[in-house]
Amino acid sequence: MPEYYLHSINAQQALEAIAQGLSCVRLSTDLNLSERDFSLSDQSLVLDQDNQLSIEQLKKIVKKTQRIYLCRDGDMTPLEDRSSGYYKLVPTAGAPLLEISGVKMHISKGTDPFVSASAMAQQAVRKGDKVLDCCSGLGYAAIAALRLGASEVLSIELSREVMGLRAQNPWSKDLALEGIVQRQGNSFELITTMPATSFDSVIHDPPRFSLAGELYSEEFYRQIFRVLHRNGRLFHYTGNPHVVKKGSSFVDGVIRRLKAAGFKRVVKVEHLMGVTAQK
Repeated sequence: MPEYYLHSINAQQALEAIAQGLSCVRLSTDLNLSERDFSLSDQSLVLDQDNQLSIEQLKKIVKKTQRIYLCRDGDMTPLEDRSSGYYKLVPTAGAPLLEISGVKMHISKGTDPFVSASAMAQQAVRKGDKVLDCCSGLGYAAIAALRLGASEVLSIELSREVMGLRAQNPWSKDLALEGIVQRQGNSFELITTMPATSFDSVIHDPPRFSLAGELYSEEFYRQIFRVLHRNGRLFHYTGNPHVVKKGSSFVDGVIRRLKAAGFKRVVKVEHLMGVTAQK
């Protein structure tokens, strides 16, 4: 069935067009992947015969500036999950970002979440690589790795809530392409089951340390080192944008533990809030 994604920006565009008495308006209803024209009446936005949003509904959407609504089969549902914490997709000028309990899980200031995830992948992935993507989130880095020419990407995500949201995200649809394998589970546990030297590159984008400290441990870094081929590459997002540049006990600790695990050429990548390393 047809699906339409509405948020404060495109809802406001529709309201303004209605106020001007226009008969149609050009909108993106797939979160900035494409645009098309939609009909207007004097009181509503007509998406299709079964999905028509009144001025009151559009105003409700405009008020919720950090929320995306999925419209289909006559219903309007926010893209969120409150079953355990508060997970939601948040609109941007490009791809939507994931927010968990008020914390944005992507680099978005001055960039686009998909663009920043692609830049992370570029730090480690080369054409023909077998790639391990730990803590995959919405899968943007995994998709970027495939587009960079990876032969295979293993994408691991712990949260079923996140996997549910990304199944509804148009920007995540390429996770279904041949070459990407999606697994639900704990990266800290699953990596121990993987054969040695089975990957050419690893993208590691964990939650913040207070939520998953084990994913910043020397024990986990040794497992990444083990599963990488000789000269394999790692990009590790560390966050803490204010301290990556000037140095901190946290980022310096990450670097120290990576080196203790055997990695060499550990280098800070300030604009991506992370570090690269090589086996």
